[in-house]
Amino acid sequence: MTDLREAVTRLWTGTSPRARAGRLLLSPFEVAYRAIVKGRGFLYDRRVLKAHDVSVPIVSVGNLSVGGTGKTPISAWLATQMVERGANPAIVLRGYGDDEILVHQRLNETISVIACANRVRGMRDALAEAADIIILDDAFQHRRAARDADVVLIDADTWTGNTRLLPAGPWREPLSAVRRASLVIVTRKTSDRASVAAVKDAVAAAAPQVPIASVSLAPGELRSTATGQTMPLQALDGADVTAIAAIANPDGFFRQLTRLGAIVRPHTYPDHYAFSARDARRLADMAQASDFAVCTLKDAVKLESFWPPEAGSLWYVSQRLKVEDGRHHIARLLDDLLALRQ
Repeated sequence: MTDLREAVTRLWTGTSPRARAGRLLLSPFEVAYRAIVKGRGFLYDRRVLKAHDVSVPIVSVGNLSVGGTGKTPISAWLATQMVERGANPAIVLRGYGDDEILVHQRLNETISVIACANRVRGMRDALAEAADIIILDDAFQHRRAARDADVVLIDADTWTGNTRLLPAGPWREPLSAVRRASLVIVTRKTSDRASVAAVKDAVAAAAPQVPIASVSLAPGELRSTATGQTMPLQALDGADVTAIAAIANPDGFFRQLTRLGAIVRPHTYPDHYAFSARDARRLADMAQASDFAVCTLKDAVKLESFWPPEAGSLWYVSQRLKVEDGRHHIARLLDDLLALRQ
């Protein structure tokens, strides 16, 4: 699976003659996919296809491309902001794997998290749990569920300026689709401000009326899955680390650890991978030669029940969100949504 992921990435982003030829061969399928996306959007815009509403404000957090852009930490952060403003939010998601549900529950223990393949049914379940505002995690393209606002995330770390659609590229919709958005948030983990500025310029050219904010996602403190003990990130400086990632963009996580001074020995699995006891034992055995075994929170919630106690601690880091630009745009979005509760 790792080899397949790397092959697809090379196809989408590579500059070799083989990669270019592959994209060229896939161009007819890209054209067909684009036509389907455009036709579907037209039917929703003209209300031929019905969007189902409920009686509370709804905000979608989504993206335009496949892969990780930070939807889970940003959805969780928005929920926290709403709670601080006196709301009772619920998060509704498709639930591709238990990891997303468990991560949300770990980040916001008092907030209802509802996983349902039918988002409309999930929204109604949220009402039954007394939610007065709903966050749809990963639902920008799921237009069957009506919403009052759309937050679209674009990852500066993987931005190349090439926005080719599936299957010739990673984009679900063209960049012009951000015109439907209420707010665009540019996310970054390891890219520089120049990369963020490039994304902002492209978004502003495609949708001049849509406000733009930017946030950084950086590792928080180390936490043991066994004891809950915490340790500062400085402990990784110079340490030999067995790094585990079953996420959409594992390279970004490994680069974060490297920037902290760690000697990283990466172990990559497919996104949403269901770890087994055998996987955990194998990783724990390999980690015996390292100073630390470190994974993401998304991996920790699945691995912790299998991790052998005698192997020592499995450590994880959550992504700490920092608003770098456009905080007033985010605040206005939240205020407008909360006002709709009346």
